[in-house]
Amino acid sequence: MGKYVNKKSFSMALSVVVASSMFVGCSKQEAGVSTSSPKASAAPTAAGAKYPISTQETLTSWEQIDTNLASFVPNLAESPFGMQLEKETGVKVKYTHPADGQSKEQFNLMIASNKLPDVIEYNWGGGGTAAYPGGPEKAIADKVILPLNDLIDKNAPNLKKLLQQDKELDRMIKTDSGKYYAFPMIRPDNGLVFRGPMIRKDWLDELNLQVPKTIDEWYIVLKAFKEKKGATAPFTAQYSNELNIQDAFIGAFKTANRFYIDDQGKVKYGPIDPQFKDALTLLRKWYAEGLLDKDFALNTDSKALDNKLMSDSAGATVGLLSGGMGRWMDTGKKKNPKFQLVAAPYPTLKQGERAFIGQRDFKYNPVASKAVSGDSKNAELAVKWMDYAYGDKGSLLFNFGIEGDSYKMENNVPKFSEKITKNEKFNLQQMVSQYTKPNGPFLGDSRKSFNTFKEQDEAIKIWGETDAVKHVMPLFITPTIDESKEVAKLNTVISSYKEEMFVKFIMGKEPIEKFDEYVKRINEMGIDKVTKIYQDALDRYNKR
Repeated sequence: MGKYVNKKSFSMALSVVVASSMFVGCSKQEAGVSTSSPKASAAPTAAGAKYPISTQETLTSWEQIDTNLASFVPNLAESPFGMQLEKETGVKVKYTHPADGQSKEQFNLMIASNKLPDVIEYNWGGGGTAAYPGGPEKAIADKVILPLNDLIDKNAPNLKKLLQQDKELDRMIKTDSGKYYAFPMIRPDNGLVFRGPMIRKDWLDELNLQVPKTIDEWYIVLKAFKEKKGATAPFTAQYSNELNIQDAFIGAFKTANRFYIDDQGKVKYGPIDPQFKDALTLLRKWYAEGLLDKDFALNTDSKALDNKLMSDSAGATVGLLSGGMGRWMDTGKKKNPKFQLVAAPYPTLKQGERAFIGQRDFKYNPVASKAVSGDSKNAELAVKWMDYAYGDKGSLLFNFGIEGDSYKMENNVPKFSEKITKNEKFNLQQMVSQYTKPNGPFLGDSRKSFNTFKEQDEAIKIWGETDAVKHVMPLFITPTIDESKEVAKLNTVISSYKEEMFVKFIMGKEPIEKFDEYVKRINEMGIDKVTKIYQDALDRYNKR
């Protein structure tokens, strides 16, 4: 078994633990490992690598390939970005990519095989079903990944400097016991809000209606879309284990379809709140009247959503800024020059209220973080290679690509070239995927924008007008190993039952009068234990 002393326990627990629907976590101590922050000093310990690095070693990396890039090349190493990264760092990398949609399953098989690459890009700190069972502290204890404190201190001056300057980021990317476990994807401040409600403005103009702000206004608009525009699914959304609306409409009732933090800083499970019944009643009414897509539970991929919006079957949804609004606007205008999508505010019950919750992520995105495997014989080289993305030159490559090709400098500001923004054959996302790394461990640049329409620029401001910063639960809190096992066991059945009943309530297959019975059953399943674990983990995080 070598370093993988706990692989048997991993394999035995896998079927239960990976099904956890929320955050998985960490233990407190591991003897013999430095857990201090990178040392601040006038002369940093890390001298830094001189790029390109002179080495004969080849690193191995397991990471998901961008779906747009996969339509051009089968491997990141063959892309313009991959070749330029090798040229600038001097490090040759052999990449392995899981098949699209199978990353969780193939990750589990890889971990259980005892054959690990040097680095693994995955959800190391975000919890949920697609994360390491037990969280980063358990992964370190299992010797699946290495603690990075000393490695960062001695070999990663760029990341080290960022952590010394940004204490909030510093506490985000380590465990309660102080262990750094991955190189993070860092979003810029203007990249935290990127999803929200959007609606056909050309239809609103035609019907002499305003962009809806309240639940009542939404009802009027959707009814008009159905009756006067012939929309068979006036409001639609993608369904991925749940209705993916980022708590739009549900949040109007000051609750959420998940764990959230209330105004007193306490963790709550929204689906058993008394006011959640009111949210379900609203969605049930819309469904019964044909305003909510009758087939919403079948919209399990983006193609189903694309078809409804592009065929004029739907006039409103909740979607992404670039991969949603921008893509749909680009396609829709080719068919109908008047096609226009605009952002709508996260709705409230009363005019002038501020939305309780909406989409707002944190600067650290744990889903696309990179860890060094416990088996790596090239840990120092791997860290030096990854640290390149946090320096000035590396950040430009990861965000904008190759100077003079995919971007040029204008008044010291990088701008994508027309080769990227006005390509005759491919859209912006397809071109960007070849020359940059859309997601992964690097320092995001606030000057980067994928927006091609003014409506997208306006959307960021509109969707940002919520109190999500107070109420969204951090993904990177770290329950202990024992707590994580308990959460996994309880959340598996709770989440499954909640979602089953959510769909049945909306579709009318269960009467809303059974809501109290549903709440009682979730309480009996142990939701209070899960909530307490998250509260304790959140309290520990706040004290870091």
